[in-house]
Amino acid sequence: MSPHSTEIIPARPAPLRVGGLRAWVRRELFGSWVSALTTLALLGWALWALPGALDWLLWRAVWQADADACQAARGVGACWGVITEKHRLILLGRYPLEEQWRPVLATALLLALVIASGIRLFWTRWLVLAWVLVWAVVFTLMGGGVLGLAPVPTERWGGLPLTLMLTTLSIVLACPLAVLLALGRRSHMPAIRTLCAGFIELVRGVPLISVLFMASFLFPLFLPVGATPDVLVRVLLGIALFAAAYLAETVRAGLQSVPQGQLEAADSIGLGWWQTQRLVVLPQALGAVVPGLMNSFISIFKDSSLITIVSLYELTGSLGLALSGDPEWRPFMVEGYLFITAIYFVVCAAMSRYSLWVEQRHARGQAR
Repeated sequence: MSPHSTEIIPARPAPLRVGGLRAWVRRELFGSWVSALTTLALLGWALWALPGALDWLLWRAVWQADADACQAARGVGACWGVITEKHRLILLGRYPLEEQWRPVLATALLLALVIASGIRLFWTRWLVLAWVLVWAVVFTLMGGGVLGLAPVPTERWGGLPLTLMLTTLSIVLACPLAVLLALGRRSHMPAIRTLCAGFIELVRGVPLISVLFMASFLFPLFLPVGATPDVLVRVLLGIALFAAAYLAETVRAGLQSVPQGQLEAADSIGLGWWQTQRLVVLPQALGAVVPGLMNSFISIFKDSSLITIVSLYELTGSLGLALSGDPEWRPFMVEGYLFITAIYFVVCAAMSRYSLWVEQRHARGQAR
């Protein structure tokens, strides 16, 4: 055989497919003996606990708003009839019954705006105008007093609309303040750096309840008589300042992750300090700390339940308001809290999934 001759070898078999449900189960649940033992232990616990849980949650539960039937089923089945009976008070608080279409419409507009803000197609300058218009409509609907709408004081606002309003407004106010605080803490000017660091450490050194208490009861003592802002405004500013202090440290971590070479490159092409921060540093810094930012947003959403101490009744406060004073339905507080928990879980899970989507897009952008 000539040394330059070639020999045809038989074709190799195609590689085994590694995708699909079976491959995922084998890889994720039974990839090692520790993983297999953990999976089997959890499956055993689920098989033991699930029948009893389903029995209480579904099979023996009372779904109609019948207090006598719920009393008869106590201990063996849940009373979801309490949600049927009290859902308006839980979701909308003490808002007047004949005007409850207004908070429902305001909530729908606010949710639509939040969802649209998360879609890249709507990331234009018109979105800012939409936020201004929607907030004007929301406050008009909730407060009334114009266009023939009956006035409703903020003390009567509550439930889900109040929770969403406080969360979204706090985030909108806290984010730019947090960026300024983070930039100020890294400033070369000692006065600004000390001022920003002092504010952050002071606010982070006290619990949110203390901030709400001071905003609600102590802050009016330093103002002239008759110049006291509404309690909702004071609480909103308190939550926004508290959130800004925590967000500032998250943003500062992102600023530290930007290489010094990026700043030098911006200087070399003649960009000013603000242009460098806006066009070069902040896009990279904020993209690097998306999980931390979303974690803070979720905390703001859940911490809004603390405003009950200043007599504003958001979801959790409205639940207590709806059931505490009614002896027929008060024993079924657990079912009410499970209902509230489901709402919080759905919103937090949606925020978490959106955070993962943003992370993936940012990672693809960095890989180019």
